[in-house]
Amino acid sequence: MSEIRVGLLGLGTIGTGVARILLEQQELMTRRLGKTIRLVAAADKDTGRDRGLDFSNVRISDDAADVVNAADVDLVVELIGGYEPARTFVATALTHGKHVVTANKALIAKHGEELFVLAAEKGVSIGFEAAVGGGIPCLKALREGLAANAIESVHGILNGTCNFILTKMENEGADYADVLKEAQALGYAEADPTFDVEGVDTAHKLAILAAMAFGSKIRFDQVFTEGINRISAADIEAAAELGYRIKLLGIAKPHGKHGIVEQVEMRVHPTLVPLDAQIAQVSDSYNAVQISGDFVEHTMYFGRGAGERPTASAVVADIMDIARVCSGDGPDAVDKLAPPMGFVAGERKELETLPIADVACEYYLRLMVKDQPGVIASVTSILADHRISLEAVMQKERNSDQAVPVIMLTHETSEGNLQAAISRITALPSVEEEVLILRKETFGA
Repeated sequence: MSEIRVGLLGLGTIGTGVARILLEQQELMTRRLGKTIRLVAAADKDTGRDRGLDFSNVRISDDAADVVNAADVDLVVELIGGYEPARTFVATALTHGKHVVTANKALIAKHGEELFVLAAEKGVSIGFEAAVGGGIPCLKALREGLAANAIESVHGILNGTCNFILTKMENEGADYADVLKEAQALGYAEADPTFDVEGVDTAHKLAILAAMAFGSKIRFDQVFTEGINRISAADIEAAAELGYRIKLLGIAKPHGKHGIVEQVEMRVHPTLVPLDAQIAQVSDSYNAVQISGDFVEHTMYFGRGAGERPTASAVVADIMDIARVCSGDGPDAVDKLAPPMGFVAGERKELETLPIADVACEYYLRLMVKDQPGVIASVTSILADHRISLEAVMQKERNSDQAVPVIMLTHETSEGNLQAAISRITALPSVEEEVLILRKETFGA
């Protein structure tokens, strides 16, 4: 029976979870694999902290290079996070002929393409299921379970922090700033929540999902991205009155002719979703990914998108997949694994990204206007000039001498056309703030 020796970079929350599984679930994994997976080395800056685990048979170092370069490590697990030094450690491990498993979505979104090439050159594998959706096996579903389908759309709630904040705002009628502080106190949000609340974390994950869905290269820098920081409790209330719930979604769709994908639409933004849509029911810090295919129709993957145990579960699942073809004592048959991005390398294409101006949506508009005659008429006249029709108009009651919120729902139009109209509307003397624009999305059953 062969043995696969694992080296672990990072003993934070996720790293401790991975170590716990490898140390405490070894018998179960051996029964499933017919092979032994053994944690032999780990690195972390804090080597003295008690993590509640027995590391007596594990070398612990404060230098990640000790693990990456160790001759008795067959597979390196990278859980440091961020771009660097994670990229350097992963590239070094691959160069040494070691398999790699990572939960680092930023690394894969930005440097994945070069790392895939390096892994292929060295005949080793790189697993990253935990990078998207934590414990939800959405990448494995795309790569393997839905492999016979042409993917028609991907919609995802991919950031638990934002989903927690929006759920709390809805349930309690609370303001964004207050809920963000609570999320930070509870550990759902970082001290610097920028990556989460501005949509960057979701964009990292969407870029990976889109590339895997449509056979394109990962283009994180081309994902249109907006965060949730301008959403108010009043917006959430107004959306509910109109039959919608606001969620931060990552959305990807293919565009082309005759079944040939020519462009990929990728966008991250707060979105109005119908209250009866499945994805609208996903609350608190949970994640969900809805993938639609031409044969399978609509599928949904739901669960914890972060945290020690769910994410560690996905990391170890990748280790086990690689261990099935890894002997640890000779050339490995990694070609028996599905390609990391679901398409053989030569068939992945440099597809263009659909410009956001060409995206067609229905829209929610919130204008703050002076309470005076003719204001709404002026706004609707401009919209009519741009052939934008309205589904609904809602004017909230006046509050003292403050500007009055006016809510409008439009029928479908292009983003470029709407933005041209909004630039004129914003210039009106009666409009006192930047217009809030939210996009609506419809879903299959």
